[in-house]
Amino acid sequence: MIFASEDGRGIRNSAKAVIIDGERILLTKNEDHLGIFYLLPGGGQRFGETLPEAVRRECREEIRADVEVGEVRFIREYIGKNHEFAATDNGVHQVEYMFACKVAAGEIPGTGPEPDGMQIGVEWVDLERLGEHRLYPDCLRKLLKNTSDRGGCLYLGDCN
Repeated sequence: MIFASEDGRGIRNSAKAVIIDGERILLTKNEDHLGIFYLLPGGGQRFGETLPEAVRRECREEIRADVEVGEVRFIREYIGKNHEFAATDNGVHQVEYMFACKVAAGEIPGTGPEPDGMQIGVEWVDLERLGEHRLYPDCLRKLLKNTSDRGGCLYLGDCN
């Protein structure tokens, strides 16, 4: 059974990579009408594709690197009508599965061959400096800065 909104849109699964190396995290750098913002690499799961397969494919497309996919760290829902971009995201309901990942040996991340529409680059960002950047989802900011506890899976709920 497919669950859909009144306008026929379904719930979209997304697979994201949490790539932490020491005290820094690898993010895609993006730009919109409000300026620069950062996202975890990753994107939509395709039909017939497992979530780990999706995150590996998305990383090849966006950060030009193969990744080793570990355990799920965070699960987040985004119900667009409840957040700051409700005017444009009213019909969006997405569930994001964020996996602990490592860049595969010998890989050097950079802008991939199929970046997302607003993506302008890839950047290692110091975890201590996340507060200086617009990050989506913002609810990750505190969790990612807490480098002493990187294990387990946490459901973040409907947050932006």
